[in-house]
Amino acid sequence: MVSGALYPCTITHVRTAPRRYALRHRTYLWLIDPDRPPRLPAVLRPLARFDARDHFGGTAPTVRAGLERFLTARGIDLAGGSVTMLTQARVFGHVFNPLTVYWCHRPDGSPLCVVAEVHNTYGERHCYLLRADPDGRAVTGKDFYVSPFFPVDGAYRMRLPEPDRRLNLTVHLEREQARPFTATVRGTRRPGTPGQLLRLFLRHPFSTVVVSAAIRLHGVRLFLRRLPVQPRPRHRTQEGMQ
Repeated sequence: MVSGALYPCTITHVRTAPRRYALRHRTYLWLIDPDRPPRLPAVLRPLARFDARDHFGGTAPTVRAGLERFLTARGIDLAGGSVTMLTQARVFGHVFNPLTVYWCHRPDGSPLCVVAEVHNTYGERHCYLLRADPDGRAVTGKDFYVSPFFPVDGAYRMRLPEPDRRLNLTVHLEREQARPFTATVRGTRRPGTPGQLLRLFLRHPFSTVVVSAAIRLHGVRLFLRRLPVQPRPRHRTQEGMQ
């Protein structure tokens, strides 16, 4: 049992404005086919669950159905093509996914598009539809409130190549001809086996809770450094995310 792959990884955030600040966090991510999620032994199922309610509008019967609903609203038909999904799983019923990435392919296996699904700490979600080049590079406007210290403007310059042996993602925020924020995810592929999952859980227990708590803790530290807080606009549900 079990399928997919695991990536022990390091996530870094580097701010250069209005003050320099960096954080570094170690965790692990799953790379799966959402049509065939990992099947775990009963004793390990609390360590990895993949729920449709955690993605897109949370109302579709499956993750794949939620993705197709989002793409169809934008005139894109998967037509039975395959999807690869990089994400955090639920661990003991809790999940927080700052970024989930979907690599979508045509039936012949060629790249169709990439969807970057972003969650903030306010319980809101937003998806960016990307037309990446062969190296996984794409640019899109910033349309979603993530950090309370940046307004909703500027653009994201992303490099999101589909992982193989290595996981190597980069997201730059560009504002006023500068890059005040950069996030990276770096990791190495491991087999999605029960033993590997158990080892990673013991090394990074309750990883989704730790990620959520760390983001909030660093937000408090930035606030105490007197970084100005930007007002949060009303979140509008995207078409196809109901």
